[in-house]
Amino acid sequence: MLISSDCPEHAQELAARRAFLRALAGWGGVGLLALHEPVPAQARGEVTELLVEHTDAGVLLSAAWRMVLPTLLENALYQGVALHFIAEAKVVRPRWYWSDKTVAHAVRYFRLSYQPLTRRWRLVQSSTNRESSEAGTLLGQSFEEFSDAVAALQRLARWKIADASALDDDGGYSVNFQFRLDTSQMPRPLQLGAVGSTNWNVSLTRRIELNPAEGVR
Repeated sequence: MLISSDCPEHAQELAARRAFLRALAGWGGVGLLALHEPVPAQARGEVTELLVEHTDAGVLLSAAWRMVLPTLLENALYQGVALHFIAEAKVVRPRWYWSDKTVAHAVRYFRLSYQPLTRRWRLVQSSTNRESSEAGTLLGQSFEEFSDAVAALQRLARWKIADASALDDDGGYSVNFQFRLDTSQMPRPLQLGAVGSTNWNVSLTRRIELNPAEGVR
């Protein structure tokens, strides 16, 4: 993403980001993380609520989760480095004679960032991971407190993950939900530190059974 130095706010954000990345390079990337015992990704939190509704409007998913960000990533946020997350839902129909069939697949993208000049947090939800495209933006919110931004990041309400016609009333289905950090969107030094390390990986999963005839699970 290109940031123009003509804008004071963007210039300060870019300067803070560069300073943080230079500091990482001075530490030998993020190799210091290797000194700690690996922490399983699921231990970074859990999906605390998962509700799926089969309605005339479609299959709607509501979820809440508790996420613990590694300290280094939280520090990166305060230095102006945006973090990207992905929520993913798959509706699967088990088949005893073959591999399970995926009947629907939905993805929601999140971008959490801090603006040092205004000292405000920004959370954007989108149906696309292309930052330059406004067409995919579903919701943009600003917060004064980090805790409020993270709280908004940790929930989804009535997200349509499939058309109503995608499910048969006489069939049984499973809904697999995952929320994870998108490490591919991180700055290069942070990506290098993530290779082979689970110390700061965030990936939360939960599965629920769904019978369309029952409507809600």
